[in-house]
Amino acid sequence: MSAFVHPTAVVEPGARLEDNVRVWHFSHVEAGARVGEGTSVGQNCYIGRNVSIGKDCKLQNNVSVYQGVTLEDGVFCGPSCVFTNDLTPRARYPKGSARFVPTRVEEGASIGANATVVCGHTIGRCAMVGAGAVVTRDVPPYALALGAPAQVRGHVCACGRLLRGALACPECGRRYAPQGEGLREV
Repeated sequence: MSAFVHPTAVVEPGARLEDNVRVWHFSHVEAGARVGEGTSVGQNCYIGRNVSIGKDCKLQNNVSVYQGVTLEDGVFCGPSCVFTNDLTPRARYPKGSARFVPTRVEEGASIGANATVVCGHTIGRCAMVGAGAVVTRDVPPYALALGAPAQVRGHVCACGRLLRGALACPECGRRYAPQGEGLREV
């Protein structure tokens, strides 16, 4: 396998980096983590034990992905976004990994800079979470979630273009139909 690991990065034995993964300056990938083919891990990132990151993901600088988080293929994590894994953390009463609450980010989703994803939620396929948002509930597929707490304020195409009114993308022509609070591609 061919992966690039910067000399200042730490990749623990037992971590699996697939082909064409790039791990940049001062990042740390713990044992048991899997980073999929073609993924870029920016400067000063942390990937926790047993985390699963799909192929072709992009983690910008200072992203922390803690144990219990799964990123599917093609997920974008903006600079300094963070995931949690414990709903009731206490320094004096640690719970250990058996009680971490899982979080899933589905294929093609994007999370903006400085966003926080509270554990136990799913960010749907191709959804977009705005910069600085705080995700405290599930984000439906193709939804645009903004604010603190994050609320659905619109919908986006798989290509990232905001869908206004009509459920057809003016940029790439993809078409959508409503499904719950989210959309599905037709």
